[in-house]
Amino acid sequence: MNSVTVRTLLVRGMLAGFGAGALAFLFAYLVGEGPVDAAIAFEEANSHHAGGEELVSRSVQSTAGLATGVLVFGVAIGGIAALAFCFALGRVGRFGARATAALTALAGFLTVHLVPILKYPANPPAVGNPDTLDQRTILYFLMIALSVLLGITAVLLGRRLAPTWGNWNASIAAGVSFVALVAVAMVFLPSGENVPEGFPATDLWEFRLASIGVQAVLWAGFGLFFGYLAERALTRRAITAPSLGPGAGAMP
Repeated sequence: MNSVTVRTLLVRGMLAGFGAGALAFLFAYLVGEGPVDAAIAFEEANSHHAGGEELVSRSVQSTAGLATGVLVFGVAIGGIAALAFCFALGRVGRFGARATAALTALAGFLTVHLVPILKYPANPPAVGNPDTLDQRTILYFLMIALSVLLGITAVLLGRRLAPTWGNWNASIAAGVSFVALVAVAMVFLPSGENVPEGFPATDLWEFRLASIGVQAVLWAGFGLFFGYLAERALTRRAITAPSLGPGAGAMP
């Protein structure tokens, strides 16, 4: 795949990420803001310090602030996932552009969000000891890095075993290896649970489900949007390349 095609797919990945981010924002606003408001009310009811003046109002945080954060995250994730798609296309099986995009989105959701959040669940913004924030953040990103590396290792293992074990058995072995290694990592990494005593379990549960839902909508939206855009881009390039002559596939 030449640099022009990669650049084209990168742009389309960012556009798909923007569209997916818009869907994730709607989900976060409609489903996730209720538990956040409940957490803020709990903090205010149990705080012994006088509240200072808000630099940014809650209404702005839950609308423009939330939209900006989710959309920027969606664009960034879309670009990174598009590059992963370029690497995976044709290397993880005989899948077309849409199927490869769907698999890339699924792998991203599992390794970047679902696996790390099983070890370090999301907490509402007003919940947790601020003194341990840096430690919890480092542990969370460490879990993401481990999950991604173990996911890549599992894919490489599956490819290596496929010629002798067959695709099905190799995939099962790679999946079991991934789960086993993730379980070992979770056992040895320190706990990051830091929920104050008395915090309503229902509000916490709803927030964590909403957090998973936002990421699920984001990655599913990216897989659908990018699969469509990537297939069109690759089909158009396959049609026009023969008419451009022998140098069509050369890097500029």
